[in-house]
Amino acid sequence: MEIMDLVEKGTMLPLMEEFYTIQGEGFHKGTAAYFIRVGGCDVGCHWCDVKESWNAATHPPTAIEAIVNNASKYSDTIVITGGEPLTWNMNPITTALKEKGLNIHIETSGAYPLTGTWDWICLSPKKNKLPMKEVYSVAHELKMIVYNKHDLVFAEEQAAKVGKECMLFLQPEWSVRDKVTPMIVDYVMANPKWKISLQTHKYLNIP
Repeated sequence: MEIMDLVEKGTMLPLMEEFYTIQGEGFHKGTAAYFIRVGGCDVGCHWCDVKESWNAATHPPTAIEAIVNNASKYSDTIVITGGEPLTWNMNPITTALKEKGLNIHIETSGAYPLTGTWDWICLSPKKNKLPMKEVYSVAHELKMIVYNKHDLVFAEEQAAKVGKECMLFLQPEWSVRDKVTPMIVDYVMANPKWKISLQTHKYLNIP
């Protein structure tokens, strides 16, 4: 079978990087976690800090068995991110990780159909390619990146679509954090259903 057929099946994935670190953002910040960053994304956020992940062809197709074996050596919490991981079929890798008894999180824009079995779904919607309805309903965490004032309007629009138990986070976009953080602080104090998420890994200078 051709390699690209295996990628389409999800038994190989275009692996950009994998590393053990401290989760820096959102509800699970401060938690030791093994990150699996999968290449491939056409959502195209202008402020994306991993644009090198966009072109899947630049990242080697890697057998999920090797990825899972590496992950299981380090932590019981695994975070699959990208790129946009739902570009690919996540069923095979999450099945293999579950067989190891691991907790599996995903960070996704929700722009593609949800595949895989997840203990935690962090949904981070983007204006230029909105999430699919099915992802809104199962998200545990809504993480909205705030680059300007209008992003607060967009955040409320997205919050209206998730379930009642979904946790709501506003996160300053890193390059304009000094400008937008005071605005976010004021907004959260006026709208306490929201919490603030900071990219603490960048403050700690870790991956």
